[in-house]
Amino acid sequence: MDIQLEKLSYSFKSKPILVGGRAMEYYGLRKAGDDIDLIVTEEDLTALIKLYPTRVKDIWGDFGVCPENFEIWKTIRYHGYDFYREGAVEEDTYFVVSLEKLLFMKALAMRIDKYLQDTYLISDEINKKNGELTQSITASNKKILDSVGPIEYIEHSGPQE
Repeated sequence: MDIQLEKLSYSFKSKPILVGGRAMEYYGLRKAGDDIDLIVTEEDLTALIKLYPTRVKDIWGDFGVCPENFEIWKTIRYHGYDFYREGAVEEDTYFVVSLEKLLFMKALAMRIDKYLQDTYLISDEINKKNGELTQSITASNKKILDSVGPIEYIEHSGPQE
C-alpha cells in the first residue's frame, strides 16, 4: 500500500503509524476513503505544523495538522504514538496500527454508525485469526476435564462435542 509520504516534503524522525480507513484496507476489511490518517510523535507533529501552519486542527484536545489529503495527529482519543505503536506492523516507511488497537479506536467512536460497522469487521477478523488458538485452548480444557472426572456445568456456551 503506497501512502505517498513524499507529498508532504518532510522526512519523519520516527515512522508514522497508519490508522483509520487505510489501516482497515491494509487488513483487507474494507476500502479506504481518500484521506490518509496518521499518528506521529510530538517532534514530528511540531515540525509539520511549522511547515503547514494554516492547516492545524484541535478536536477536543486531539491535536493535528491536515496538509494535502493527510490527517496527521499527535493523539486520537487522547492516546498517542507510544500507545498505538505497540503491536503495530512495520512497513518500509510507516507502521500499521494493530488490529486490536484499531478495534479500540473504533470502539471509542462507535456512536457513529460507520465506526460501529468497522468494529464488527475488525472483531470478525480477530475471531477468524484466533481459530487456531481456540482449538488449542479447547484441547487444553478437554485435558483438564478428562483428568478430573464428571463435572456439572452451571453455564456452557459455544461449540458442543
